[in-house]
Amino acid sequence: MTHTDVRLLRINEVAAETGLTTRAIRYYEELGLLEPAARSEGDYRLYDQSDLDRLLFIRSLRDDAGFSLAQIGQLLEDEAARERNRERLRSTTDPDERRALLLDAQRRVDRQIEFLRAKADRLASMIEAAEARRAHLAGHLAELDHVPAPYSERQKKQAKTP
Repeated sequence: MTHTDVRLLRINEVAAETGLTTRAIRYYEELGLLEPAARSEGDYRLYDQSDLDRLLFIRSLRDDAGFSLAQIGQLLEDEAARERNRERLRSTTDPDERRALLLDAQRRVDRQIEFLRAKADRLASMIEAAEARRAHLAGHLAELDHVPAPYSERQKKQAKTP
């Protein structure tokens, strides 16, 4: 595919394809999360498929995974740095430079792991709280029905622990 064959879309078309508003797309640009692939002669923003993919990824991280825009920015920066480091690693045989690149990559992955574990811990805590609320409600329903309330998942685990 040549450069002229690349499909470029205006912001309103991108908004329609991604389910985002034009305002959100402009805001992501302001934050540095996105840069349009090109500008038209009339200075309109033009986006290519990689921009659409990036916007869908941002939306998924924001909506599905609950990441903040600052966290998304860090994840995107880490990904860009990983690509830069990979290219530099392939082009150098200097062991000191290679070590520095690998250590930088390792620090970035460690930060991502720490961040994702913290998010998983928060989600586990939220699940536990919701299960406790469910057990509490089941207790009230059981009182109304004069039937013993079922155990919550946490109570089941505690009952198994000596």
